[in-house]
Amino acid sequence: MKLVIHRGAHEIGGTCIQLSDQGTTILLDLGLPLRKESKHPELGGVKPDAILISHPHQDHFGLIERFSHIPVYIGRVSKSLMEAGRLFSLQKPFPHEFRFMEAWKKFALGAFQITPFLMDHSSPEAFALLIECAGKKVFYSGDFRAHGRKKVLFENMVKKPPKSPDVLIMEGTMLRRDNNDFPTEAAVEKAILKVIKDQNKITFLISSSQNIDRIVSAYRACKRSGNILVIDLYTAWVLEQMKVVTQHVPQMDWPEVRVYIPGNQYDLVKKHPKIFGSFKAQVFHYRIQEQELLESPQCYLYLTRNSNFRQIRKFMGQGPINLIYSQWMGYLKEDNWDSFGAKQMAGFQQETGVKFVYAHTSGHAPLVDLKTFAQAINPKMLIPVHTEYPEEFKEHFENVVEMADGKEVEI
Repeated sequence: MKLVIHRGAHEIGGTCIQLSDQGTTILLDLGLPLRKESKHPELGGVKPDAILISHPHQDHFGLIERFSHIPVYIGRVSKSLMEAGRLFSLQKPFPHEFRFMEAWKKFALGAFQITPFLMDHSSPEAFALLIECAGKKVFYSGDFRAHGRKKVLFENMVKKPPKSPDVLIMEGTMLRRDNNDFPTEAAVEKAILKVIKDQNKITFLISSSQNIDRIVSAYRACKRSGNILVIDLYTAWVLEQMKVVTQHVPQMDWPEVRVYIPGNQYDLVKKHPKIFGSFKAQVFHYRIQEQELLESPQCYLYLTRNSNFRQIRKFMGQGPINLIYSQWMGYLKEDNWDSFGAKQMAGFQQETGVKFVYAHTSGHAPLVDLKTFAQAINPKMLIPVHTEYPEEFKEHFENVVEMADGKEVEI
């Protein structure tokens, strides 16, 4: 089996890994890089039979249109979330043929036998992938953690890991970072509750609409404090997609939830009645108007994004509002279209009319959990990926082989 890391051997994000054997070539993820200076991988000579997407974050799927003619294997929920993002950002639908992977169900792809394992991550559906061919086994961790609301998945993996893989390709995002301030999702919930339980002005929560664990934390904090969680139309649609796999995440028709509908999102729903179907009519039953928010701001926790900074300013007239920033702080230093509003959001830290609070736990495993994971898997070879410090893996793990982007190795 031949292995090439086209990108990701020395950086976080933009992961693309190639495996080839017996006439079959697959790509594990094909992501958009997080750094502007990062070069796109040289894939001109690559002819993959399929792309497997571990989870629906842009740094793992953002470049799949480079191969629009081949099938993409992905989780059913992940596809729905990717399509929701395209729809609400006014992009055309993906042109690909999508085929669905299911957790723990092995399937054949050419010469390969592939088994997806559901993992705990800040995406609601994230897979590790076991790839087997001709007696060789490669286990790709994808992105994972052990401190979210699905931590039992990590615990089960450690108890019953895949048997004797030849190679473990493991992410190392948090190799030099710690998670001590907010070690668990429960700690984030506690921090949110502390802010909103006695608030006398509105609180804004800055987070991804696809971070379902964070939405659950926000909802639970509202339920405990007697407040109302306000979401926008896009978030309501994302939560609607989650019904495919669970009835236990907040929905727009729950008593403590209301939907604020910005004009641009309303226009989008009107233009696509076939897509939104009955959702279009239902959502207006749970709508909240801006005037209601302005009249009783102390009642609401409003989940939103960096790009909504103008809406936030409308509430800054009478005493300081609360703003809980619940994402990686590094995003505030980005300067591109995808991070629109980051500069303004960063500026709120110095505003006298804003009480700025940081409350976030990572979607990635810190070093202690990486060690537990690697020891349980016990591979013959451990290859770092999704890390800025692959050379430091040898200080913490056994059987480490550091690779360079674009270099082919035989397994």
